[in-house]
Amino acid sequence: MRLSARADYALRAAIELAAAQEGHVTAEQLAQAQNIPGKFLETILTHLRRSNIVRSQRGPDGGFWLARPASEISLADIIRAIDGQLLGVRGERPENVSYPGAAEPLQRVWIALRANERAVLETVTLADIVSGELPEQVAILVNSPQAWV
Repeated sequence: MRLSARADYALRAAIELAAAQEGHVTAEQLAQAQNIPGKFLETILTHLRRSNIVRSQRGPDGGFWLARPASEISLADIIRAIDGQLLGVRGERPENVSYPGAAEPLQRVWIALRANERAVLETVTLADIVSGELPEQVAILVNSPQAWV
């Protein structure tokens, strides 16, 4: 899996919002907290707002906050809001791709890969990240020595 810079920044900004104690957080505060270029962050926040992940308010008391509880927003929700589908093959969903001859089973590999991505990214929420407590199935994967090489 390749995670775009936009998706990485979006995840980090959303985590900052989930961890915020005072409610509204300005874009400038988010940018400074996570070293995200300001203009880049503005575009990201617009995508997150349109996807109903964050809300915003203008003015002196303005800022951004999560549109739903952090426990209801998965990492997959954020990645999809920014980059679209989790796994695409030449811009297509894996179930819509077919291969001739000996390469035919490759489609099933892409579908299995997407299922594994979903098993992690749809399970881990912003609340999990903020608490530092990952779901058990994800913790098992992380604790495997093979995961780190």
